[in-house]
Amino acid sequence: MVEVKQMVARELAVGEVAQRSGLSVSALHFYERKGLIHSLRTAGNQRRYHRDVLRRLAAIRIAQRVGIPLEAVATAFATLPDSRTPTRADWARLSASWRDELEQRIVQLQRLKEQFTDCIGCGCLSLRRCRLSNPDDALGVRGDGPQRWGDSGSE
Repeated sequence: MVEVKQMVARELAVGEVAQRSGLSVSALHFYERKGLIHSLRTAGNQRRYHRDVLRRLAAIRIAQRVGIPLEAVATAFATLPDSRTPTRADWARLSASWRDELEQRIVQLQRLKEQFTDCIGCGCLSLRRCRLSNPDDALGVRGDGPQRWGDSGSE
């Protein structure tokens, strides 16, 4: 029984975390610099991670896969008590906060998908008229060229 407890309590080396998470060692170092994960140091200055870092890394990868910026992930993780790894309930709350943004992206992608074939077929290559390269051109009514150059920022 003592042997099992030691295995559970054992921390993971950076190579083990990389192998188990599917991430590169440099990605782990990057996430650590961004404050998304934390390591301990051995007497020999080697990184060691608690096992729960794997769940944290999984949450980061899922968020990134759907386009959530790392800054938003870091902000969300900062809401967790004692910087703990997200539980299932935590993840439900965190992911719900990103739902509106994801819905907006889905609508934009659907619109792009519907207009994309027409765009390729029209051959206009006009940045002034193209609804894909210049959607909702609010400044176009002011004329061609850079409209904000020297502008005080008001529209």
